[in-house]
Amino acid sequence: MHWRNMLGRPTISLVASRSHLEDGKLPLAMMTTMKKLKSGYINGTRVTLGNLSDFLSTSCITNLSFLGSHEEGMPDKLNLQVQQYLEEHSVRTLSQKCQLLNARRTSAKGRHLLKRRMSVKGAVKKTRSINVDSETLGMESEASLERRGSMFFTSNQLDVVDHSKDMRSPSPEEPNREFRKRETPAVTISKYRQQSDSQYADTEVEELFAMLRESEALEEQGDILQYLVDTKGLDFNTGMLEYGKVVTVKDLLKGLYEKACQQKMWGLVRHTAGMLGKRVEDLAKSVTDLLVRQKQITVGMPPNNEHTITAPLPESDLRLLIREAYGEDDSAAMLTQELLLYLAMFIRTEPQLFLEMLRLRVGLIIQVMATELSRTLICDGDEASEHLLNLSPFEMKNLLHHILSGKEFAISSVGRGNFSIVTNKSSRISKKSHISLGDAAEEVEPDRQGQWLRRRRLDGALNRVPRDFYPRVWGILEKCQGLDIAGKVLPQTLTQEMTPGELKFALAVETVLNTIPQPEYRQLIVEALMVLTLVVEYNVVATLGGIIQVEYLVHKANELFLDDQMKCEGDATLCCAKPKEMRETSRLGGLLCGGAAGICQHFYDSAPSGCYGTMTYLTRAIAITLDCLPKHGELDCTIS
Repeated sequence: MHWRNMLGRPTISLVASRSHLEDGKLPLAMMTTMKKLKSGYINGTRVTLGNLSDFLSTSCITNLSFLGSHEEGMPDKLNLQVQQYLEEHSVRTLSQKCQLLNARRTSAKGRHLLKRRMSVKGAVKKTRSINVDSETLGMESEASLERRGSMFFTSNQLDVVDHSKDMRSPSPEEPNREFRKRETPAVTISKYRQQSDSQYADTEVEELFAMLRESEALEEQGDILQYLVDTKGLDFNTGMLEYGKVVTVKDLLKGLYEKACQQKMWGLVRHTAGMLGKRVEDLAKSVTDLLVRQKQITVGMPPNNEHTITAPLPESDLRLLIREAYGEDDSAAMLTQELLLYLAMFIRTEPQLFLEMLRLRVGLIIQVMATELSRTLICDGDEASEHLLNLSPFEMKNLLHHILSGKEFAISSVGRGNFSIVTNKSSRISKKSHISLGDAAEEVEPDRQGQWLRRRRLDGALNRVPRDFYPRVWGILEKCQGLDIAGKVLPQTLTQEMTPGELKFALAVETVLNTIPQPEYRQLIVEALMVLTLVVEYNVVATLGGIIQVEYLVHKANELFLDDQMKCEGDATLCCAKPKEMRETSRLGGLLCGGAAGICQHFYDSAPSGCYGTMTYLTRAIAITLDCLPKHGELDCTIS
């Protein structure tokens, strides 16, 4: 309804029923929404809460008289044809579609169908692509492994960033996207799909439908329908009839979706919605709200399947782009649409959460959310991914807000995947994780174990950098021939073509930083660049020399940290602070402590400031490595 063209205010009636209760009590999501409505604002929109009678004098009242039974002499009664139409398309749709999936006990083939049931089990989970087990949050690749040695290459072996190209990624309509799809082999993002096809080879369709009728568990019905969609397609004729019409697999899937909504099985709701090609409301508007605030968006799991959105697109194109990015993972595709909606809400109401963030990598945010649940619930990555997908929309939005704000959170209750995420009130330390270069040292409490590692991981995943970071990097490039980061070189010529505050320059720097797969390692690179800005801003030397290998500076700082840990017998002596010949490695060849990119996890978990802070060791590493700095005399390396 185009209410903007009418007199009066738009009025929405909220009808509370018993179905909204959980165990006879109002759920936290409903209570929070009612409090926001009572406060006068919800998602940045001004609202007024009251009884319907309070709004009659200011509302636009329209009489839908054409729906009445005037010919029968009952104008206030709904027309019989209209009533039948509504019943046919609402009541019958909900009840009778679901009835197609109702359990029908058949014991004749029970033992024979048991093997079939075991072979189909887990078909939905086999489509999942969220991975939080590896040290790179699912981003490790052969290319990234090769990049680890790049810090020891000479400048003629390194790639130079091609800044002559437009920093925008092509839109889905452009022909070169199709060309790239033909040239680039398809990347399979499913973790389990490889082993699934052979075990279904002998499964007969009739037996699958018998299993479907026999099954009472919605998860099992979802697995069966997932296999049928994969092998037969959504439009496959099931052989069933409903009111004389053929029932397809898509019709069964719609019934499963509605039953999952009724039972609030949110993981199954998201997955079936993705299979049916549904989209969230105002998806295009949400993406536009992010883009107009100069935030680029990437969808898909990094690094091989990320697609960048730099211009507004129609909703149909957005849905196709998201589906292309996630392949067969319908759950992650629907979750991405949901998170884009929440991100747009937050950027409208709390824009400070997005300061110094140029690009929102939704796939990486999903992985970090699963990692945070894994850390809080003390479970493995697969279980954490299931918990994430089973969060209610309210709790999903709440968790995303905690990720963006950096606040600690706790799980207050667990019940069939429905968690209550609350802010951890016990932490009094400021959660703002920007790197400060001010003179005044802040008084903070002793850090708890894992806090700084978490903050670096979150900031790295969110692409958050310190204030005025990109103009300061421009100042570094003025003093040297280039910056080598992860095998890519930012050349000095960028300063001749772009200004310090130009968005294109910031995107060039961030594109190089995004080649680093590990978020916490990325943040140490950012910290190293910030220390280099101190050398420039205080005019310690006139020039910094040739190409600076930033990764080498970080690894040198890690070595200095481990040396000090051995001298003072610190916590790192339990893992990495040992002579090289005595250091143990994990089964996969990584560090015993699990540190990313060969950096001790205790170094990641150190505060930036202080005598044992990361920036102090980075300053020492720069003083040792750069030939342009004086090797004798006094040089203050203390970071306050």
